[in-house]
Amino acid sequence: MKNYRNISCVALAAMAFAGHAMAQEQVVKIGQTGPLSGPNAFAGKDNENGVRLAIEELNAKKIVVGGKTLKFVQVSEDDQCDAKAGVAAAQKLVDDNVKFVMGPYCSGVAIPASRVYAQGDTLVSTVGTNPKVTQGGYKNLFRIIASDNQIGSAMAVYAAKVLKATKVGVIDDRTAFGQGVAEEFVKEAKKQGLTVVGQEFTTDKSVDFQPILTRLKAQEPQAIFFGGYAPQAAPMVRQMKGLGMSAKLLGGDTLCSPEMGKIGGEAVNDVVYCAQGGTMLDKAAGGAAFKAKFKKQFNLDPDAYAASFYDQLMFIGEAIQKTGSLDPNKVAGYLYKNSYKGAVGTYSYDDKGNMTQAPITVSTFKNAAPTPLASY
Repeated sequence: MKNYRNISCVALAAMAFAGHAMAQEQVVKIGQTGPLSGPNAFAGKDNENGVRLAIEELNAKKIVVGGKTLKFVQVSEDDQCDAKAGVAAAQKLVDDNVKFVMGPYCSGVAIPASRVYAQGDTLVSTVGTNPKVTQGGYKNLFRIIASDNQIGSAMAVYAAKVLKATKVGVIDDRTAFGQGVAEEFVKEAKKQGLTVVGQEFTTDKSVDFQPILTRLKAQEPQAIFFGGYAPQAAPMVRQMKGLGMSAKLLGGDTLCSPEMGKIGGEAVNDVVYCAQGGTMLDKAAGGAAFKAKFKKQFNLDPDAYAASFYDQLMFIGEAIQKTGSLDPNKVAGYLYKNSYKGAVGTYSYDDKGNMTQAPITVSTFKNAAPTPLASY
């Protein structure tokens, strides 16, 4: 009986110690919202993986706040790149007391959801590029890449100065992102002396672009700017080839995705040109290391924004550690006042949450893969 009694005492002591250790741990929920289903699911999954990689590294750091070791946990919601679904996802995260959210991916979600997050006192880090995303006056909202103003303008300058185009056509998919980036392209194109020979519209669900392409073909543009996403741009460029069009297809960051090559195949090679916020991984100082780390973890190459979400969450982790607080207002205060050198660039923000230094990289496609040409 004595031996059993001793064993029981040891077991009880071990349980008590374990309970004490658990009591010294605090869970920090990191929300993730993006398209995890539908045609843009590849982007949502990529963003999610970037966040997951950062969470694993933050947990390995054993950050202590208020005497408790933080355990970061990812909470993902599928916003479907849809405004209504996005607002519902935002409300769900706020109701779940999530104070740090990575996303949304789509501007059309980020704009209406930002009000919900602001009311929930939540810090948001988005890649929504429409200028309106950061014009709502909401605090603690950060755009972690370049805006449409920069992306659309960069492609207009590139069309005029590098491609030597004189006539351009424009198509947009009527989403907040597509319309916004196309408008910025048109503004700068006119400043550069380009003639906009036609503007056409489609949707982010369309697959047949023959009628609008036929109308534009008659105007003989040397380049067509498309404000929209890869699942539409890829079949569009194939249809351009089928119509015998020699025009280049230009676009924003959403066209700089490997998904373009997967869907469009050889048709995208030396035809598609896109501008993306930040420096491409292969050109960034820490890009190769991040790419190798990501590949090892997920057996995938990172897409457009995995590194940006990873960098921003690591910046947030630093802010939590330096301020010794999980208060989103104090964490945001640190982000506004400091800078962080990440895998794909240096992150610092103005008082509206826009990056103060947002380089642009222009890429084309070689062997159906995005290939950076130059950074500006």
